[in-house]
Amino acid sequence: MIRRLFILAAALTVGLAACSKPGPTASDAAFGKQVRAYLLEHPEVLEEASAKLNEQRRKQALAQSATAILAQKASLEADPHDFVANPAGKVTVVEFFDYRCPYCKASLPQVEALIQNNKDVRFVFKEFPILPDSDGRIGVSLRAARAAMAAVQAGKYPQVHHDLMERKPLDDAAIAQVLMNNGIDPMKAIATTDYDKHLKEVHDLALAISANGTPAFVVNGTLIEGARMDELAAAIAAARKSAKS
Repeated sequence: MIRRLFILAAALTVGLAACSKPGPTASDAAFGKQVRAYLLEHPEVLEEASAKLNEQRRKQALAQSATAILAQKASLEADPHDFVANPAGKVTVVEFFDYRCPYCKASLPQVEALIQNNKDVRFVFKEFPILPDSDGRIGVSLRAARAAMAAVQAGKYPQVHHDLMERKPLDDAAIAQVLMNNGIDPMKAIATTDYDKHLKEVHDLALAISANGTPAFVVNGTLIEGARMDELAAAIAAARKSAKS
């Protein structure tokens, strides 16, 4: 491993030096051939270097995200437009989701179990419609988010949220049926643009903390992208420990 890193470092050094020299010397060319031959024989060295670089970039992105999360704490955790489960909980989890996201749908049972079995976890739902229709526009996802926002106003969010997540595939007819089943006028809920300002604010907030997809969870300053439920559980445990110390 050490030799591999030495060879790669040497290759990079030769490449950088070439930028400041008038031209390659015979020794440079010979060493370049040696490095090239080694890399062709051991291409895994480049994979290791790429993995290391990606890990460094991931850590930098997480650090930047943590700073943004701290700055946006109030918008993340205390926006009155969002539905909050277990509002008296001491540990806050925020989820950004899209009702057409297959990973959000797949993680629904675990999210609901988390809320049901952990009353100390305050769970904030962030409507984040980002999946486009076949025409490239965000249509069904947006109307589903509007429907959910109407359900907040009607005091029926948990059931509507569950039903929208359960529908596969989700289309406008399914959204209307879910609303009617829960006593909400679908024409008013889906057609209104009253909630679009808030949905735009959620979109901007997600981008500000580098939540670029769904689902995305935020716990105690940590962004967890994707349905990584083990990471979410670990982050909640760490937040509990931090709250006690």
